[in-house]
Amino acid sequence: MMKANAVWKGKMSFEGSVAAGFSLPMDTSVESGGENNGFRPVELLLVGLAGCTAMDVISILQKKRQDVTAFEVRVAEAERAADHPRVYTHIVLEYVVTGRGIDRAAVERAVELSETKYCSAQGMLGKVANIEKRIIVLEAETA
Repeated sequence: MMKANAVWKGKMSFEGSVAAGFSLPMDTSVESGGENNGFRPVELLLVGLAGCTAMDVISILQKKRQDVTAFEVRVAEAERAADHPRVYTHIVLEYVVTGRGIDRAAVERAVELSETKYCSAQGMLGKVANIEKRIIVLEAETA
């Protein structure tokens, strides 16, 4: 069972933490009563989505013995509904894989497995948002 909490630090500032001992600052804009000194909670949903699928994809690519030298998952776009609760409605994920002789089909399959089988964050957010994927494969420079 996972546990997490948010402890108020004043104004709209909170410290989020998990049982493993990790913590991070959360806040909102000055216009919304905060001091703009931390993550917005809804931003953390996007960070969690990117991290969840990134871990799946890199694990699968390593098992497929792909020579990855750099890897990044970017949330290139994230649109929210106009009305509250302002859920995400459309998210664009960009998978940028750099390596030597990377098999694009292996990357596509890894992304598909993350989307359809492994990534809990994608499974949840995909219930309310259309999640679009872009895959970019780059050849690593030789030294």
